[in-house]
Amino acid sequence: MQKHKDINVGIGFATGRKNFQTILKTNVYNWRESGLTKEKSVRLNLLAAYDLKYSNTKSTDYTNVNKKLLDLIDDTYFIGNTVIQQEIDYLTEQKVITEAEARLLFVGGYAAKRNILLYTAIKNNMDYLIFMDDDEYPLAVTNTRSSAIWGGQHILATHLNHIEHADITNGHHCGYISPIPYVEFNDTMTEYDFRLLIEAISNDIINWDTVLSVMNNGGVTYADTKILVSDDAEEVQEVNHAKFISGANLCINLTSPDRVSPFYNPPGARGEDTFLSTCLSERKVLRVPCYAFHDGFSTYRHLMDGVLPIKLKYIEADSEAVVTRFYLACIGWIRYKPLLLYITQQEHYEEKIEKMREQLAATLPKVCAYFGRKDFMNISKELELYNKNVRKHYQQFIQTQQIWTKVCEFLARRNSEQE
Repeated sequence: MQKHKDINVGIGFATGRKNFQTILKTNVYNWRESGLTKEKSVRLNLLAAYDLKYSNTKSTDYTNVNKKLLDLIDDTYFIGNTVIQQEIDYLTEQKVITEAEARLLFVGGYAAKRNILLYTAIKNNMDYLIFMDDDEYPLAVTNTRSSAIWGGQHILATHLNHIEHADITNGHHCGYISPIPYVEFNDTMTEYDFRLLIEAISNDIINWDTVLSVMNNGGVTYADTKILVSDDAEEVQEVNHAKFISGANLCINLTSPDRVSPFYNPPGARGEDTFLSTCLSERKVLRVPCYAFHDGFSTYRHLMDGVLPIKLKYIEADSEAVVTRFYLACIGWIRYKPLLLYITQQEHYEEKIEKMREQLAATLPKVCAYFGRKDFMNISKELELYNKNVRKHYQQFIQTQQIWTKVCEFLARRNSEQE
């Protein structure tokens, strides 16, 4: 870790879950255990952009932090709709951007929540911002023996050890990363049928062999022991015009704000981390040796109470909740894939879309029959809708970057005048 100067670091949560306080407590005590809360050269700032509608929460579910935890943090920034509107008013009054531009950047969807966190961190002269998710824990699980082996992870400390000489650092994930459940193939839906679906809706970083391996593990991704015992980071290589990153266990270097890009996702879609990945050709992106356990189905919250299971459950497609999560993931993927293809493979866009149509036409009736749900046919409808609007979404993607540049230039002038 850097020792020659004070480090002002933000830890950002884009959250909407009722268990936020429990997640926060686990992480703060993890920072204390790693020695960061006593490190005088490191200033820790908590930033939480919260959504009250996601799971019917109230603002105090986020802001009412236990004093024992607050004593271990240097500063807190809680960002709800009122605060966001105040920042929009401030930027428009200063004639930096228009109301419509501000809303594109800061209102609606996961990308907007991440952008307001980035903005808040830069506005308050933070050097780095690490994104953490409210369904991820600082733990790694391996399966090298007949039972699961658990180990704690110093996520924040690992990023701080590597971020100084990179634009972005990104850690690894284990646990229930994939929303794809374990599926028993049969005559109704064969392995080939399911493969067609996954290939049609997924991005370049997801390949069928990886998906099948995770499925055969019951939906569980285990940590690589070689990474767990390593201190080395590896540079992320560009694949088809993108340096793929995840949206959490992710640290962004803010010391040169002109090198920071904003997040974007098409309305109603996800993929904000994937679209940021397409902006990183001229950036140094490192994969750092730390894991976060992703509790994608919210079935292992007792891990934060110290209960470590010796076997991880198979996530099978035998409940409405699991199938619904998979269905929603499919919708989320299909909504952002047209724009991803348009950005990365524009010269082959039409033929790629046509191939997706053919794959979905061949497999979706079988998927509907297998899961007993006709709504999987909506995947084709969503493809056509987002294909129809892909040029509009591309313009928004470009416009978001242009708006962000104006905001960062304004903050740079403002911050230099205040020094």
